[in-house]
Amino acid sequence: MVTKRSPHNIAVVFLCLVSWQSLIVAANSARDLLLWFDTPATQFTQSLPLGNGRLGAMVFGGVAEERIVLNESTLWSGSPQDADRPDAAKYLPEIRRLLLDGKNAEAEKVVYERFTCQGPGSARARGKDVQYGSYQTLGNLKINFPAGANGVSRYRRELDLENAIARVQYEQDGVTYWRETFVSAPDQVIVVRLSASKPASINFKASLDRPERFAGSGERFDSLMMTGQLNNGTDGKGMKYAARLQVLNQGGEVSIDDCSLLVRRANEAVLLVTAATDYLGFAGRKTRDPVTASGVDLSRAATKSFAALKAAHIEDYRHYFNRVSLRLGPENSAAPSMPISARLHAFSQGMKDPGLAALYFQYGRYLLISSSRPGGLPANLQGIWAEEVQTPWNADWHLNVNVQMNYWPAEVANLSELHQPLFALIESLQTPGARTAKLYYGARGWVAHVITNPWGFTAPGEGASWGSTSSGSAWLCQHLWDHYLFTRDRAFLKRAYPIMKGSARFYADMLIEEPKHKWLVTAPANSPENGFRVGDKTVHVVMGPTIDMQLLRYLFDACIESSRILGVDAEFRQELTAKRARLAPTRVGSDGRVMEWLEEYQEAEPTHRHVSHLWGLYPGAEINSSLTPELSAAARKTLEVRGDISTGWSLAYKMNLWARLGDGDRAHLLLSMLLSPVGSRAREGVTFAGGSYENLFDAHPPFQIDGNFGATAGIAEMLIQSSDGGIKVLPALPDAWSEGEVKGLRARGGFELDVAWKDGKLTEALLRSKLGGTCQVKYGAKVLQLRTRPGGIFLIGKRLIGA
Repeated sequence: MVTKRSPHNIAVVFLCLVSWQSLIVAANSARDLLLWFDTPATQFTQSLPLGNGRLGAMVFGGVAEERIVLNESTLWSGSPQDADRPDAAKYLPEIRRLLLDGKNAEAEKVVYERFTCQGPGSARARGKDVQYGSYQTLGNLKINFPAGANGVSRYRRELDLENAIARVQYEQDGVTYWRETFVSAPDQVIVVRLSASKPASINFKASLDRPERFAGSGERFDSLMMTGQLNNGTDGKGMKYAARLQVLNQGGEVSIDDCSLLVRRANEAVLLVTAATDYLGFAGRKTRDPVTASGVDLSRAATKSFAALKAAHIEDYRHYFNRVSLRLGPENSAAPSMPISARLHAFSQGMKDPGLAALYFQYGRYLLISSSRPGGLPANLQGIWAEEVQTPWNADWHLNVNVQMNYWPAEVANLSELHQPLFALIESLQTPGARTAKLYYGARGWVAHVITNPWGFTAPGEGASWGSTSSGSAWLCQHLWDHYLFTRDRAFLKRAYPIMKGSARFYADMLIEEPKHKWLVTAPANSPENGFRVGDKTVHVVMGPTIDMQLLRYLFDACIESSRILGVDAEFRQELTAKRARLAPTRVGSDGRVMEWLEEYQEAEPTHRHVSHLWGLYPGAEINSSLTPELSAAARKTLEVRGDISTGWSLAYKMNLWARLGDGDRAHLLLSMLLSPVGSRAREGVTFAGGSYENLFDAHPPFQIDGNFGATAGIAEMLIQSSDGGIKVLPALPDAWSEGEVKGLRARGGFELDVAWKDGKLTEALLRSKLGGTCQVKYGAKVLQLRTRPGGIFLIGKRLIGA
């Protein structure tokens, strides 16, 4: 056993600490930016998420044992694989012949047998031990306290969104204990400080572990290391990782005993956790030696004081977070004083609480800042937070709505730089996607289907019912063009255009002519995860589902306009223009709804969670209440028949759709459903009933973070829209938010807005023009034309309301 004693034992430290803690609590109580509990977490979805884009931590706040779940965003099992069937293209003519003959079920059988991926694919979302792989937890930091949980009072656990800090406070045997945890991006370290109101009161044992594949060791007298290697799906020798823990104590003594750190009678202790992997893929730190890399991070952080680490963390975090503020009223002054679980329940039972929506909006922005940073991997199905080695659906990137929804708030919520990890993923799919395009479709360009991972998976999924969706890459490219529309960054467009062009090249090659109308359509294809009845069978494989046609119109338009802006590819532009004109249009069926497929098939599940055929309403823009009123009316009826209750992410999607239709009250109803305890709105005949977990994580169920991000975008969409060439102010304001103020939302064209309202009416609006140029601003029937200059600020509220 190795022991170190510290000479520090200064009682005045505790007086300062008590005063500091009181000031912080008082300051944060003045703003509704806290999620707080009066009990420790017993489940993952009650714990408090922290992150810096790469490292993640989930704080449980236990009294006898603190458990902090640790994550590192690149920690994946699996490995690069050859998932493309080498002879797939040989069967494409037969699949298409059957589809053209109306034999969809027979075509689906061939797809399943000959046109899915080679091998097990994602192993039906259990890819941990196959080459597809799974995102995995790094492990747990466990801190055990010898005093146990008896005699505890005045317990409080909180997540401070203003500073990205988790705090725990309680009293025990006349001593007040505090814990403060954050994850620093500048220093790439997880920091936990333990302190108390009485000297020599800090006693604990700390250790690192994970469910499997790890070994622990002591380092010096004050540090631990955990290392391991995941399964690559072939010889078992996959990704290597290392995690380190060091304690910096004031007073008392530190020792190591059986791979645990023991701290006795300290005045204060700071725990530092670092981690690294040897992932060398398209993003991340690309460190070949995780042991050395984690050691360098730890040594650097250990030279800094807690105050310096914290100050750097807060400055970095606020650089993003402080760009947007939101207040929604009328204020319920009592609501912030309620534990978040009780507040969530009370809201679902009818308590008026506009502030909860504002808190949820900022929580979504917080989660994106914490899970997606430039240079890193994009936020996955769970952001970066997972407690399992086999996460649901492998916590991969689903390309048929989920990863895209993760980034819906990036531009409008003023977090544009955080979009970059998604762009890096898209760029990385070009090379493997080109091989997939050739082997399956005999096409040029590149394609990605439904799922992907850090290893570059672009093949169809293993199931024909969902895996033959080939439009994932088209939807990904929408984010490239939309980023340009917001920023007008020509240098970015020069980098993005070849990626979009490669995607468009693929679709232009793979389109076929359907016999009835001579339209050009994709084949084979799915309307994501949905099916229809043919006799006694449910069939999924089709030609030209509506979403594909909407996506291709958007992609072709983006490439046509990009080529004009950049002055390139006139011949390709002409080809796209001609083929775009022949794409199957979005149509209204005999029942007045938007048709999901080329034919009016009988739906197998009328309340299906996906609403893919309304992509052209949101996030696309071809369905517009002023330009396409018939389609807008059909979209409304589609949503009515589909119903509201569904998975968490589906509720968020429908919220955006209703906002685009200008129906703020219906959008708010969807938000209210999302802000209901998971399962509380379940009813017969609906497959899924999502909502929120107690820590406000979105519930599919299980936990999926896309609903958090989708609802964040939806709240912004209710306040500002800029999808149809102008800016709409308060286009879908619900009656429940009769007063409020938002600052810092962004609009396409390089504009930023502050808006205030009272009694449901606009009172003030300010527009900042980053780039200059003309701008059309709409409020109700009022239309304002502005000619702006770069850096110009325009007070436009009185002109919009006619005052």
